[in-house]
Amino acid sequence: QVRLVESGGGSVQTGGSLRLACAASGYTYSSACLGWFRQAPGKEREGVATIDHDSDTTYADSVKGRFTVSKDNAKNTLYLQMNSLKPEDTAIYYCAVRRGRCYLNSYGYLYWGQGTQVTVSS
Repeated sequence: QVRLVESGGGSVQTGGSLRLACAASGYTYSSACLGWFRQAPGKEREGVATIDHDSDTTYADSVKGRFTVSKDNAKNTLYLQMNSLKPEDTAIYYCAVRRGRCYLNSYGYLYWGQGTQVTVSS
């Protein structure tokens, strides 16, 4: 059974930093894409960053230069380092996994974590 558990959310002021983690277990895909998504109140879920089995990364334009996605295969953990946070980054952040290529839309991501809240105050 695939299980994804996010942690590391919280409340920070504008310009602050947070590091999210996603502990993943139960999937044995030879090639998999891990992604971070977020959903703000009243808005659709959007892709934030992805990392594939070769550790190639993609980012949404809104977070480029501020967020960094990484993974530790030995620990089966995905990370999202978020710097220079802005109020518009406030959302619930989710990690997800899909087979094969990475996409920043949520299509094809079969398994999702429960989410962790990030709140950035001005």
